[in-house]
Amino acid sequence: MTRLIPVLAAALTVPAIAFAQQGGPTVYGIVDASARHASGLTAANAPAAVSVNGLASGLNNTSRIGFRGREDLGDGMYALFNLETGLSADTGTTANASKFFDRAAIVGLGGPLGQVTVGRQTNLLADAVSPVDPVGMRFAAFNPNIVTAALSNHGLGVEYGATGSSSGSYRLDNSLKYTGAFGPVTARAMYGMGENTGSTAAQHSAGAGLAYAAGGWVISGAYQRFTTAADLPLRAATLGAGYQFGRVRLAINTARSEARTSATARAEQRTHSAGATWSATNTVELTAAWYRVERERTGAREDGYSRTMLFAEYKLSRRTKLYAELDRTHWNAGYQGATAKPRATGISSGIVHSF
Repeated sequence: MTRLIPVLAAALTVPAIAFAQQGGPTVYGIVDASARHASGLTAANAPAAVSVNGLASGLNNTSRIGFRGREDLGDGMYALFNLETGLSADTGTTANASKFFDRAAIVGLGGPLGQVTVGRQTNLLADAVSPVDPVGMRFAAFNPNIVTAALSNHGLGVEYGATGSSSGSYRLDNSLKYTGAFGPVTARAMYGMGENTGSTAAQHSAGAGLAYAAGGWVISGAYQRFTTAADLPLRAATLGAGYQFGRVRLAINTARSEARTSATARAEQRTHSAGATWSATNTVELTAAWYRVERERTGAREDGYSRTMLFAEYKLSRRTKLYAELDRTHWNAGYQGATAKPRATGISSGIVHSF
């Protein structure tokens, strides 16, 4: 660990990711609540044989509260921290019962050559997908680019990397991340420590990512490798592009992950997406997106699903929006299970306020 101290002090970043402003700590957050009707889906958006009405939290943007701060250290150097927890606005509870600061718990140093953060933070796949997701990372529990491409819910039942969860690897504990911006190029690297006694390989993670943004274009990609406590690997990569011209933004992305779930079994998942957002007026924004997920597993036939999502937003102010959403899912080859409907639809309307 002593060797890491000069690395943290020397490697460090430009303010490409502004976690906080100068001065004292800032309290910030989002509260998102909506009414939703779904057919063929549960309230948690899993395949079902029935319909459900309910209130949902975080459909447009995940409800959360956080604390962040940044201190000027002189000579272009600064220190920062960020603590953030997800909330369920419909029930008043934290989104993760086992981790209070489940979304972020980091401290770091930055400077002209880059920024290094240490703690619990998003993986590089999530960072790469964010600027090229067709719906702008909305509907996190239902968005295939978040759920499958960025491994928020890979569904493999094994903990890959030190995450505290057997269902996803979207955020990693015990991790170090470097971010540096050099003109139009942003470079990222990440290493997660498994902290298993007697093994540096078990539950560790490592990866790298690059993004280019100029002239209305954004091109973003990343590769990351994760391992289990038994050193079984999960390898994942994503690559996408976005283009803004006038009031229209186009976005496409493709991702692939391959995991060993046991000594004799493997699972591969591929996610493809495309969509467009039209800023019809200064207050109205319309988004249409299409996703396709393909899955292969040892001993099972290939299955998956396709999903279409439509969003409409009306800005009441800079901080407050009304929105409506419509989604339709087509399950392929029995992905939904034997009892659930072969098609699923959902319709929602809500309000989101940021502070």
